[in-house]
Amino acid sequence: MPRSKTVVPGRARRKKVLKAAKGNFSGRRKLYKSALQTVQRAGQFAFEHRRLKKRDFRRLWITRINAAARLNGMSYSTLIAGLKKASVDVNRKLLADLAVRDAGAFTKLAEVAKAASA
Repeated sequence: MPRSKTVVPGRARRKKVLKAAKGNFSGRRKLYKSALQTVQRAGQFAFEHRRLKKRDFRRLWITRINAAARLNGMSYSTLIAGLKKASVDVNRKLLADLAVRDAGAFTKLAEVAKAASA
């Protein structure tokens, strides 16, 4: 009878992969080899998209700030440049939140930026 050396760790590894592949269709969740490929590919996508998410949110914030800035008669770039000249240290996430939730506060910041750039 041959000696089996890695039964417990191997089973644990396979179980872990099959658990991670849960929710996929057909053999992608039932067959170890297909499940392993699916899980590895999913891991690559997850890694990439954790980084893309940051870019996507920054783009969204810039779009929102630009729309609010144009309502106040200026472009995004002039607003940001004016705020930098006035040494107002507000990040884009906060500016976008103000643009959406508190238009009055955003208008005041836009006026400060206008005064500084003029």
